[in-house]
Amino acid sequence: MERAEAYGLSGAMSGAFLLSCLLFAAVSRRQRGPYMDEVFHVPQAQAYCHGHFLQWDPMITTLPGLYLLSVGVVKPAAWLLGWTGNVVCSVGMLRFINLLFSAGNFYLLYLLLFKIHQKNKAVSGFQRILSALTLATFPTLYFFTFLYYTDPGSVFFTLFSYLMCLYGNHKTSALLGFCGFMFRQTNIVWTVFCAGNVVAEKLNEAWKIELQKKKDEKISSRKGSFSDLTRILQFLVEYLLSPKNLVALTVLTWPYIMLVSLFFVFVFINGGIVVGDRSSHEACLHFPQLFYFLSFTVFFSFPHLLTPAKIRKFLLSLRKHPVQYGLITVIFLFLIWKFTYVHKYLLADNRHYTFYVWRKVFQRHNLVKYLLVPFYIFAGWSFADTLKSKSIFWILMYLVCLLAVTVPQKLLEFRYFILPFLIYRLNIPFLSLYRQLLELAFYILVNAVTFYLFLNRTFQWENSDEVQRFMW
Repeated sequence: MERAEAYGLSGAMSGAFLLSCLLFAAVSRRQRGPYMDEVFHVPQAQAYCHGHFLQWDPMITTLPGLYLLSVGVVKPAAWLLGWTGNVVCSVGMLRFINLLFSAGNFYLLYLLLFKIHQKNKAVSGFQRILSALTLATFPTLYFFTFLYYTDPGSVFFTLFSYLMCLYGNHKTSALLGFCGFMFRQTNIVWTVFCAGNVVAEKLNEAWKIELQKKKDEKISSRKGSFSDLTRILQFLVEYLLSPKNLVALTVLTWPYIMLVSLFFVFVFINGGIVVGDRSSHEACLHFPQLFYFLSFTVFFSFPHLLTPAKIRKFLLSLRKHPVQYGLITVIFLFLIWKFTYVHKYLLADNRHYTFYVWRKVFQRHNLVKYLLVPFYIFAGWSFADTLKSKSIFWILMYLVCLLAVTVPQKLLEFRYFILPFLIYRLNIPFLSLYRQLLELAFYILVNAVTFYLFLNRTFQWENSDEVQRFMW
């Protein structure tokens, strides 16, 4: 990193942290007590603060990583600064933990962008800093910086694990992956993703050697026709069935294998992946979740995905391959017809944006969910098109992880899309400076609207005296 870039990054991080502190103060003044899921998280952390480590709220569904780390940070800080009484492990102190995670996420996002795109000499230091700033203010994640939720910490440890994986520090990566798992059990998928990065790299190397042996055959390791894909899948099966290759991959990925094995032991002993309230978190094959994620990604990455050039390219592809797209349409329609689920929380809780998305869009008519299929197909095509710079093995690995982390979820919850979105966004090519600025301005606008609604547009339910607020 050059000196000018280091100064620029320091200035951007300092400025962002200062503005976040000001916003944090505004949120804390308006919402002093626990709100939404904080009514479970805050008392649990406070119980740990008082040394009651065997006390557990059965409504909490995640492991105690957030509470353990909070005690590990707040208690020493209180001792050093001489804090006593209610200020120790107060709502404000616990929320401040996530503000620290937010600053860490900013730095990790920059380091990941630097590592992933280090071969692209056309990208300037300013563009990397701008892109890191944009992702650090990603609205769905940034909002929960100011509440005591698991999301900022979950993202921090997962991104840190991914960074260590890219640098080849796999034991450290697996250890950080365990920390992420302690924040949210589904983060085990991103441990598999890190292992998949190693496997995809070796597969790509072997595939290039295979291509050298068949120079007369025009087979692409990036993308190609259906026959090319068939050959790649055949090569994949042959490679993974080789005992020699399996041993080599096991040697490289054993820290991740151990962590995944530990996860399965946990699931067996616990009787499921959810720790507490399982009735509201039942796993199912909710395939339309993938379509919701693609729509979510198009919305927040429209400078990348929703451009006139991409639309023209998609229409040309549609004209060239009508049979394939017709088959995809039939499959999408079938998946929506047979595998659409509506969680009771989605219909009952009018504090979340998803409540209004579902009511204003999907509940207008029963056919709406089918009429959106052309948009889903475009979103999927555009999504894949932006990843064409990655190897086919990386894309397959990421797709498997994306399906694993979204499809089993019955509840439509935008927070579940944060990590798959960030991993995707980190790995696509940089835009022009103008489009980067447009993306940042859009995120700032969405954040401004969200915080304005949360702070100022309060309301009350008929049977409750508590103030209710709009949120993600």
